[in-house]
Amino acid sequence: MTDERMLRLVVGSDDAGRRLDTVLAGGEGIESRAEAQRMIEAGSVTVNGQVRPKRHALAEGDVIEALLPPDPAAPALQAEDLGVPVVYGDDRLLVVDKPAGMVTHPSRGHSSGTLVHGLLGAGAGGGDDPERPGIVHRLDRDTSGLLLVARDERTHRRLSRMMRDREIGRRYLALVYGDFPPALTVDRPIGRDPRRRTRQAVLPHGGREAVTHFRLLEQIGPVALVEARLETGRTHQVRVHLESAGHPVFGDPVYGRGRADHGLGRQFLHAYRLEFDHPETGEHLAFESPLPPDLEAALAAARARAAGDG
Repeated sequence: MTDERMLRLVVGSDDAGRRLDTVLAGGEGIESRAEAQRMIEAGSVTVNGQVRPKRHALAEGDVIEALLPPDPAAPALQAEDLGVPVVYGDDRLLVVDKPAGMVTHPSRGHSSGTLVHGLLGAGAGGGDDPERPGIVHRLDRDTSGLLLVARDERTHRRLSRMMRDREIGRRYLALVYGDFPPALTVDRPIGRDPRRRTRQAVLPHGGREAVTHFRLLEQIGPVALVEARLETGRTHQVRVHLESAGHPVFGDPVYGRGRADHGLGRQFLHAYRLEFDHPETGEHLAFESPLPPDLEAALAAARARAAGDG
C-alpha cells in the first residue's frame, strides 16, 4: 500500500503481545479504538504485509501499515474576533499573548476558535501549511503566554531559521512539586511515548535532542516556582522534562498528579518572556507577560497554605 496518508508503526517491546486494534488506536491521526477497528475490518491495515484481525497479538519488530482515511475537505479559514491581545506588531511580525484554553492552530476537532483564526484579521501569514499561516512555534492549549507570529513568507522563513538556530529566547514560569534545587539542566531526548502514544516521553533511544535550563525562583512549602529556559523546542518539552526530573507541573493532568487544588483548572505553566533580534532591522526586542489571574490566584493560595503550615 502506498499513499501520502500512510501510517507506519514498528512494534516495540512494550507493545509486544498487545492486540492490533489497541496498538493502532495509539497511532497519530487515529482518534479512537473504534476507528482503528473499522480500518482493520475494511482491510486497510496490514502487519508485515498481511491483513490480520483486530485481536491479532503483535510481536516485537512487527511492522504495521495503515491507510488512513482522507481528511475531510478543510473549510477555508475565516477570521474571527477572539480578542487575542497583541503585545507588539509591525509590518513583519506580531507578538501575541495567548490565553489558556485556546488551541494555537486548526487540527482535528478544532476547526474554529483557534489562535490562527483570531490573527487572520491582523495579517498573520507565511509558511508552507495553509492552516498555520504565520505560526513559527506553538503553545499547548492550556499553556498561556507569549507567541511569535510572522506576517509574510520571508519573515516566516527567517524566524523559523532563528528558532532552529536557537536565536529566540523563550522562558516560562511553572509551579512544580517538590524541593527544587537552585539550578537544574535537563538534557534528555524526547519522543512519542511508546506505551501511550498521545503523550511524549524521555526516550533512551530514538528521541530528538531536548535541553531545558531551570532556575528556582521561590520554594513555597511542598511546591516551587521555577523559571524554565528553552534551548530546544520539542512538544511538551517543559512538562516532560519536569516530570522526568521528579518535579511535575502543578495541575498538569497528563504529566503531573492530576488536577490540582487552589481553584486551578489547568497546568501552572506560562510563557512569560520572549526575546530576539528583529529579522529585518536587527533591533533587539524583549517582551514579558505577567501571570494571568488564575495563576496569580493559585500562587497566592500556595503561599498562604505554606505560611499556615509553618
